[in-house]
Amino acid sequence: EDGSPGRGYSQLAYDGRDYVSFDKETLTWTAADSKAQITKEKWEKEPAIGQRWKAFLEGGCLEELQR
Repeated sequence: EDGSPGRGYSQLAYDGRDYVSFDKETLTWTAADSKAQITKEKWEKEPAIGQRWKAFLEGGCLEELQR
């Protein structure tokens, strides 16, 4: 391990089905279907949401996985 955070993404599901995913490298959201498209568009209008997810994936999430 070189200490770098590595590639990371988050995939969110609802009721057992994929909903949206987030790529921390590109700060992009991908909607799994037309219903998730509404959330994707809303979150894209607020760049701070993506920045917070990136910080989580590179910080708290990574720390938990390394325990």
